[in-house]
Amino acid sequence: MSKQTKRPLTQAEKRTRLINWGWLMVSLAVALVVWFCLSIGEKTARSFPFIPAVLNGMKTMLDRDALLSDFTSSMISVAMGFGLGFVTALPVAFLMAWYTPVRKIIEPWINFIRNIPALAYAPLIVIMLGVGRAPSVVLIWICTFMTMCITIFHGIRNIDNTLVKAARVLGANDMDIFFRITLPATVPFILTAVRLGLSAGLTTLLAAESTGAQAGLGMRIRTLQTTFETNAMLGYIILIGIIGTLLNTLVDFIERRLTSWQEKREEA
Repeated sequence: MSKQTKRPLTQAEKRTRLINWGWLMVSLAVALVVWFCLSIGEKTARSFPFIPAVLNGMKTMLDRDALLSDFTSSMISVAMGFGLGFVTALPVAFLMAWYTPVRKIIEPWINFIRNIPALAYAPLIVIMLGVGRAPSVVLIWICTFMTMCITIFHGIRNIDNTLVKAARVLGANDMDIFFRITLPATVPFILTAVRLGLSAGLTTLLAAESTGAQAGLGMRIRTLQTTFETNAMLGYIILIGIIGTLLNTLVDFIERRLTSWQEKREEA
């Protein structure tokens, strides 16, 4: 097979990319100015130290051999919780969309539980599973499952029913409809669910790792809060944001590869 050559960018595409990078730089500059103003404010200086102080705080955590172990522990917990959430949400969402009795039984409880903050039932998980990684993984699993299940479910429900009816008229069975119509049409919604699930996993870290975890970004933030080490604490918070941004960029890349056929509104 011959290697496919990459299409060169048009002048319009180059101009669009340049404009997007320009706006990104403007956004970053505005954020830095706001951050600097907060760092010198009388009431906000201690809570929002500027870049040199944050970097110094992160260096201190490196010297304590805490930063790498916290990062690794959190990523393992998020990966395990998100993975469990995805492999359970996908079949449940399809069953809810295809079979009304399943939806009638499960959907009310999903809507009920997903409105309860994870921090509220975290102590119950600890009492049941004990301290360690298990409660963190379970809490992240619950939050990611709820988010992804409801997103995928609504995506399936939005599939044009005319396509399904036409396939049945042409003799397609449930298996053919699933693999040839439902699954391809649901891919964009699955990717959206993955994006939201990853975000839910990261935002649950503080609650998940307050359940007796021995290491982790969320656990360390709570520890640093008690010792008023705001330099390192803000660094950890920014690190979680950076991780989320990188994961979102990865999902965007996968989405462009898998849903290039999908029409999207062009930005003005």
